Amino acid sequence: MLSHPAPRPSSVAHAVFDTMCGTDATLERFVWLGDGMAAAIWQRDTREALTVYDRPGHHTLSCYLGGGYRTERSGMHRQYGAPLRLCTLPDDHESEWVVRDHLRLLHVYFMPEHFTRRAVVELDREPREITLADRTYFESPALLRLCQSLIATPWEGADHLLRANEITHDALSELLRSQGVLRRELRLKGGLAPLLRRRLADYIDANLAQPITLGTLAQVACLSEFHLARMFRVSFGMPPSAWIAGRRLEQARTLLKTTTLPLQQVADLCGYADLSHFGHRFRAATGTSPRRFRQVVAP
Repeated sequence: MLSHPAPRPSSVAHAVFDTMCGTDATLERFVWLGDGMAAAIWQRDTREALTVYDRPGHHTLSCYLGGGYRTERSGMHRQYGAPLRLCTLPDDHESEWVVRDHLRLLHVYFMPEHFTRRAVVELDREPREITLADRTYFESPALLRLCQSLIATPWEGADHLLRANEITHDALSELLRSQGVLRRELRLKGGLAPLLRRRLADYIDANLAQPITLGTLAQVACLSEFHLARMFRVSFGMPPSAWIAGRRLEQARTLLKTTTLPLQQVADLCGYADLSHFGHRFRAATGTSPRRFRQVVAP
């Protein structure tokens, strides 16, 4: 625990963070994790106070670290917080919390878009189908381990920040698998049939080493380029070029973490024009070079 409160960032585009700043809470630690994610550790000591969240526009994972024994969510009578309990707050949720006595907790803030690629790859579902469950005071050993790893990792320095980023991405994958739910009363219109979406996703993953064009994908889908581009964006949550770039980057990260292949071979397998192009794209996405990434995150 820091001996002095952490300085509050001048601008944070996360409404739950802003709400906490407007209370008597003390910000113990804060970090921008990259990729639009942030984390904060808060402390509160109050006799009784009401905190309201109103459709924040982003998702929040909350992990109680200490106290909270008399903190409750309005409408959930006699369900109180406690250390190691978790809450998930989706982007469109509304809630009121009665905070009493001492409370220390971790918040992880992230956007709905962080589920986009994971929904297709990990669940074989369209991103627009999935959202984060609204759950209060539950237990999850897997999520708790990741939260504890994030807390144990220093949040200063490029190498530590990279580790924290990787841990948080693992937490988001676990959240999608264990706390992702179908949106209520959703009627999907347009987009690709599930079988065709999977065919395109598999084709892209199998051919990352080769140039992949919109025309090639249109042939795979037996659609015109115009209709493929429009329907791809609907079903994958992004245009084909962005999806392909993301999959190349993800494969590069996996190869760097799990193999000892030379960097040139990694670049070739992921479809980058040359080692320089690979390094530029990788650094732009992760903030570090492929070589340094491997040194930091490889087991």
